[in-house]
Amino acid sequence: MTLEQTLDRAAGALSGAAGLLVCAGAGMGVDSGLPDFRGDEGFWRAYPPMRHLGISFTDMANPAWFTRDPALAWGFYGHRLHLYRDTVPHPGFSVLQRIAPQATRWVFTSNVDGQFQRAGFDRHRICEVHGSIHHLQAHEGPDVGIWSAEGVDVQIDPESFRATGALPRTPGGHLARPNILMFGDRAWGGARSRQQQTALEAWLRGLTGRPLVVIELGAGTAISTVRRLSEHLLRRPQTTLLRVNPREPHGPPGTLDLAMGAAEACAELERRLSG
Repeated sequence: MTLEQTLDRAAGALSGAAGLLVCAGAGMGVDSGLPDFRGDEGFWRAYPPMRHLGISFTDMANPAWFTRDPALAWGFYGHRLHLYRDTVPHPGFSVLQRIAPQATRWVFTSNVDGQFQRAGFDRHRICEVHGSIHHLQAHEGPDVGIWSAEGVDVQIDPESFRATGALPRTPGGHLARPNILMFGDRAWGGARSRQQQTALEAWLRGLTGRPLVVIELGAGTAISTVRRLSEHLLRRPQTTLLRVNPREPHGPPGTLDLAMGAAEACAELERRLSG
């Protein structure tokens, strides 16, 4: 199938869909200018001091750092918190809102950046399966639940990427950490994400017997949480899966695959739907 035929098929499915599920991986944010941590080189370009320390992204994204070196841990996550707050979502986010009414769309994402909320998506219709950097939990000590990171401002040395001031704390004074599922993480508080998943599953059950379109954007195979859900839903009757990925677009039989970036694919779909 040619690129044009794939886009036409996808637009046709969208025009007759009762629901749209947007499934997004890390590649969704690349068109907004967010760093691509694919491979050590991508991570080290964004965080040069980590190259000198010999620390990879997988090494750094581990809760053990909050015990071993809290200033380094919060330097890394504090920088990302500022970055995600300052990043403007690319136009593809707005396209996704225009091509499906709010009542008929949901988001499932492994991203922790909060870009869908920043773009204006209904926060009650977003499932952040790996948590969110915009929420905190206790690193150790009494479990005080999950709370917003609004107002948290971590000061960071731009040369070393280490936190230089006071670190975020729980109301009782214990060290806090982002409510993100990290590698080797046994202490992640997943209650918020589980509630979101329960709501998403209820919405999907309500679409039983009705056409569903799943648009998967920038989800790779290295961490396949998003791809697994998309491929599982493809087995559901009357479901169309459109996989958008410039490097790994192929999927199971029946997948509509586009080897392009998220913003470009969204623009092409809108052009067909409006034309």
